[in-house]
Amino acid sequence: MEEPVLTVNARRRPLTGVTAHTTALDWLRSTGLTGAKEGCAEGECGACAVLVATPDDEGGTTWTAVNSCLVPVAALDGQEVVTAEGLGDPESLHPVQRGLAESGGSQCGYCTPGFVCSIAAEFYRADRAPAAIATEGGDTAEHGPNGFDLHALGGNLCRCTGYRPIRDAAYALGGPDEGDPLAERRTQPAPAPVATDFEGGGARFVRPTTLDAALRLLHDEPSAVAVAGSTDLGVEVNLRGRRDPLLVAIDRLDELRGFRVDDDAVELGAALPLSEVERRLDGRVPLLAQLIPQFASRLIRNRATLGGNLGTGSPIGDAPPALIALDARLVLASLDGEREVGVADYFTGYRETVLAPGELIRAVRIPLPLARLTAFHKIAKRRFDDISSVALGFALDLDGGVVTAARIGLGGVAATPLRAHATEAALVGEPWSLETVRRAAAVLAGEGTPMSDHRASSEYRSLMLGNALVKLFHRDAEAAPDRAGVPA
Repeated sequence: MEEPVLTVNARRRPLTGVTAHTTALDWLRSTGLTGAKEGCAEGECGACAVLVATPDDEGGTTWTAVNSCLVPVAALDGQEVVTAEGLGDPESLHPVQRGLAESGGSQCGYCTPGFVCSIAAEFYRADRAPAAIATEGGDTAEHGPNGFDLHALGGNLCRCTGYRPIRDAAYALGGPDEGDPLAERRTQPAPAPVATDFEGGGARFVRPTTLDAALRLLHDEPSAVAVAGSTDLGVEVNLRGRRDPLLVAIDRLDELRGFRVDDDAVELGAALPLSEVERRLDGRVPLLAQLIPQFASRLIRNRATLGGNLGTGSPIGDAPPALIALDARLVLASLDGEREVGVADYFTGYRETVLAPGELIRAVRIPLPLARLTAFHKIAKRRFDDISSVALGFALDLDGGVVTAARIGLGGVAATPLRAHATEAALVGEPWSLETVRRAAAVLAGEGTPMSDHRASSEYRSLMLGNALVKLFHRDAEAAPDRAGVPA
């Protein structure tokens, strides 16, 4: 094995003096690149954002913003990273840096390098084009006239400047100048994954080149932990001092990054980043199109995966309720072969699943055709970038004003995500009317065993369950008043 090396700001740097759990942020700062900061150590503030060269669909490169505080630097062996220092300096500012300075978009400056990197990722987005400003609620512009997607900044927090001048700077950007080296870099292939195996700090980090090799490691080493985006494990490492003796990187395995749509199903590789899932689906699964923008922030989604969200076994993960409603199945792989299990049957207890030792989630399969009426409702203290108090996935079929099929997934109301069987029974065979929905909503409010914590009381969670179904009905009535049988 060659010595691990990382290209940072066009300079190759050996990964010396690191352990299996050293984060990219800590390593960068140890080399003197202190622009990226640690603000929260859990991927919620964006002060640590950097750019990573990732593959695009045409064999070129996309500059992708990620939280360097969550990524093990060993996972970037052989890759290319650009920090705020690599974009420009005081004598030669990058257009993004100049725009923030001229608009008054920086005050204390702690968060500014992270904003610069997130804005730069959008600045270099190949398909960004001028467009009319889109508004929501009449006054919240989410896209600039230059095509800038404001959600690119959803994971960046500023406590002192205020967001208006930052947004103004982003919306005033043009395109890269001719000869811009990072723009030209997009035409060349991104670095391929590099086989990595090194030890440090009493732990080992391995990047196998095939799924079989990864499965062999997981089978032979009971202490091995598979890691993909590290958006969950990174928090454990930073805040709880977690130090697993063996990390097995699976995020770049081709076998876990498949994408297929045929007549019978949509298959999504378990290690595809959520941002990539969203882009490739392009709205073909409306329920996921509602879910993904509410899943943490763009910085997190650029590395987080469906396999990781399911693999943690968390009862408050956003994906399970939606996947339960979609009747999704998981393809589980081990040295013994593959098997399938429904997402509704995957969870067996609090953070416990049917995954056997040495087994991985290879893919998520969503059967087709999809239900005609679907929705994802997330109840949280913030609209975006927050953990849900309650999450619901709805998938209903209607025929002649009657509910012919229903699947409802729930999260945050029990020790596991669950399917609302009693509510489904109260809907199927009944007219899609407000009277039916109110009766079923009363049943839905009693599903699960919600608890009280700092996010919400058990009473509030139960109330939100019932309200969500009524909300679904009224939204459907607005879209198709004849179907609901009530005036819009």
